[in-house]
Amino acid sequence: MAILPGRKHGRALSRLAVAAVAAALVGTGVGAAAADAPDPVPAPVKNVEVGAAAKAAPKLRAAAQADAPVFGLYGVERSSGFLYEYIPNGVGGYEGRTFAGADWDTIRSATQVDQNGDGLGDGLWAWDYAGKLYYADATTVDEARTIGGGWNIYNKVLSPGNLGGAAASDILARDNAGVLWLYLGYPNGNADPRIKISAGWGGYTQISGKGDLTGDGKADIVAQDSSGVLWLYKGTGNYKAPFTSRVKLGAGWNAYNTLISTGDVDIDGHADLLARGTDGKLWLYKGTGNATTPLASRKLIGSGFNIYSWMF
Repeated sequence: MAILPGRKHGRALSRLAVAAVAAALVGTGVGAAAADAPDPVPAPVKNVEVGAAAKAAPKLRAAAQADAPVFGLYGVERSSGFLYEYIPNGVGGYEGRTFAGADWDTIRSATQVDQNGDGLGDGLWAWDYAGKLYYADATTVDEARTIGGGWNIYNKVLSPGNLGGAAASDILARDNAGVLWLYLGYPNGNADPRIKISAGWGGYTQISGKGDLTGDGKADIVAQDSSGVLWLYKGTGNYKAPFTSRVKLGAGWNAYNTLISTGDVDIDGHADLLARGTDGKLWLYKGTGNATTPLASRKLIGSGFNIYSWMF
């Protein structure tokens, strides 16, 4: 796959960051970014309430006081490389998709962040296939800023939120040897040199998290192993040892090929988990805020999501 110039990367990332912030604040779809976009195909989400996102605006703003941030859901369409956005409708689902950018088949991974700790997304980090790390936020006008290179040594990168006690989000990265590393982040997108957390993470096929699952105000993550067992790692708030020992949540999770955390989907103050089945169905596991049973039974919220090569 050819790598497009960094400037093209930067513009796409900047448009997304600005659109995501605007959408989260007003509870509507992305308008400005769609002006130069081709007409999107019909949305794969089936169970949506038209106009619900606008009604959800007060809830989105109120969520700023909670421990679970609120983000949209993004998917990179496999056939076109187009990026599409879904805004929470406030009732445990999403509005129909809106075009949010092109050329995303040149981006390997991305993660949304809440850098000021107000509960709403305000920026994102992204990595391309050349190993460059980019950062963009609502202040980015032309193109995203390059933070550094060499990130292609990692096969998994995510930002569960604030893991080190400061307001800004932090980065977790797993290398090919299965070692997990922590980068303490800053509000401007910069990050400190990496800190080794532990080894043995290579056995997980999925690692995800965005906010507090257990009700203690600290960001947690979940990890799915190759046998389909899902494990919970509770956050400690200590960057030197950011997680407690794992706790088994359940088996049978190999029915899913993607686990996604976008924070609080149903706007109830608890972080939730999304799971895409191998058949393309999208399921919501509502967070309970209970450390013993942090996830409620699943709820089907859409289908056709196998058109996306990856989501965040």
